[in-house]
Amino acid sequence: MNPICKLLNIQYPIIQAGMVWCSGWKLASAVSNAGGLGIIGAGSMYPEVLRTHIQKCKSATDQPFGVNIPLLYPNIQEIIEVVIEEGVKIVFSSAGNPATWTGTLKEKGITVVHVIANTKFALKAQEAGVDAIVAEGFEAGGHNGREETTTLCLIPMIKETVQIPVIAAGGIGSGKAMLAAFALGADAVQIGSAFAVAEESSAHSAFKNKIISAVEGDTKLAMKKLVPVRLLKNEFADAVSIAEAEGADRNRLMELLGRARAKLGMFEGDMENGELEIGQVSALLKEIKPAKAILDEIWLEYKSGLQRFNSLFHELNL
Repeated sequence: MNPICKLLNIQYPIIQAGMVWCSGWKLASAVSNAGGLGIIGAGSMYPEVLRTHIQKCKSATDQPFGVNIPLLYPNIQEIIEVVIEEGVKIVFSSAGNPATWTGTLKEKGITVVHVIANTKFALKAQEAGVDAIVAEGFEAGGHNGREETTTLCLIPMIKETVQIPVIAAGGIGSGKAMLAAFALGADAVQIGSAFAVAEESSAHSAFKNKIISAVEGDTKLAMKKLVPVRLLKNEFADAVSIAEAEGADRNRLMELLGRARAKLGMFEGDMENGELEIGQVSALLKEIKPAKAILDEIWLEYKSGLQRFNSLFHELNL
């Protein structure tokens, strides 16, 4: 049995990323009901809001689901308490030191998966006792690794470095990309952008429409002096580029970012002044559809591609 499917008790080795302002209980429960692992993104939620989403998700699905927790969250203690009190069984942690909270979560019987972008932190996550890691390449949307290592290079490096299961992320939005990730050694895939445009995604309709109209080159990695993040180009992204070209320091970038900039764009629908986090794969996304349809299409394309390669190998007598 696939190690991630066994670990998380899911049907398909497909995980929906915990995206800020996109992944509430509706999306998480829809993905879980379709056989993948749905994840509630706690990064855009106050503790009691997260509690409500967890409770609604439990009512909407009897399948496993998880919560993504950015470990640098200012209310991290309260977030952890909510997750434990509500009986969440799976946590995907990110943006911080996994050694801080992994032990506490595992003592409560919670499966812990940590998101990394390089081999150094993959080893730190393994040493911290996490059950699996998400290796996220440079193509991914949102916050990204400073090394700018692409998924094609990152996954085999991580597989050679750790002994725990590896989930590939970054640039994966189709069955073909999933097949490539498995060829590189991944045990499962985590998909963000393709689910950001799901009907059940809590993202604003204007943001979804901007994603599906994106073409090659419409995203860029910005704010490397602060926290690298991949954005769709707009007036805000242009202002960041100008500031960086003029040598802006962390404080200037923080001032430019301001408060709730991501909420303004992704949740409230301001397509020019908001921060629009999305991956390079957005150029391949052309339609808003239900989460189940997205997952089913990815899985069917993966199986079709696998059959094609098996046929090729057979023809070559390999």
